[in-house]
Amino acid sequence: MRTTGAARELTDEPVPPEVLHAVLDAARFAPSGGNRQGWRVVVVQDPEIRRELSERYALAWREYAAHVAEGLVPFAPGPDGRWIEPAIDLEAARAADHPTPFADQIRTAPVVLVVVADLTQLAVVDNGLDRQSIVGGASIYPFCQNVLLAARDQGLAGVMTTVLCRQEPAVAELLHLPPGHALAALIVLGHPPRHVTRLRRKAVEEFATVDRVDGPPFTV
Repeated sequence: MRTTGAARELTDEPVPPEVLHAVLDAARFAPSGGNRQGWRVVVVQDPEIRRELSERYALAWREYAAHVAEGLVPFAPGPDGRWIEPAIDLEAARAADHPTPFADQIRTAPVVLVVVADLTQLAVVDNGLDRQSIVGGASIYPFCQNVLLAARDQGLAGVMTTVLCRQEPAVAELLHLPPGHALAALIVLGHPPRHVTRLRRKAVEEFATVDRVDGPPFTV
C-alpha cells in the first residue's frame, strides 16, 4: 500500500495474459455490499476502441483541466453537498487546448481495463439524502484498488481514473453497456520506468479524530 502510487507513464513491455488473469483473480476477492460483486471488466485490446476511448478521455480531460485552471475542484458539489450546474463553460472547455499525455497511454499501454458497475446490484443507502450520493461506489472501488494492489504485487504499476465517466453515453455505446450499467473507472496497467517508493500522504493525526469530527487528533 505504501508503494502503490498512480503511474501514468508506462513502458511498452507487454504484460502476459496469464499475469493479467492473476491480477484479476486476486482482485475479485474485494468486498462488496451483500457480496453481490456488481463489477464487470472489459479488457480493451482492439486498437480502434482504444483510439476512441483516448479521444473521449481527451475531451473529458479538457473539462477537468478547465476547472483546475480556475482553482476549482472539478465537478465538486457546493458547501451544501449538492451539485446544481457546471461552474465553467463546458463547451468552451472542450474546444480549448489542454493536451494530456495520458490520453496517448490509453492507445499504447499494455493493459487497458474499463470497469463497469451493474447499478441494480448496488445498495445505495444514502439515496434520498439531500446531498450528493457517494455510497454506491463502496461496492465497486475496493475491487479497483485491489486491481492496482495485485498489479503492484506482480511488479506492475498503473492508475485508475474516473475522468472518462464524463463521456459515459459515448463509451456505453462503444462497449455495448446494457441498460442499468454505468461506467465506473478506467484502469491502465503496465511496467513503469521506475517504481515510486515514497508517497506523500497526510499523517494519521491530520485526518483521524476522537469521538467527533472536531474532536482531538487520534495519536499514540
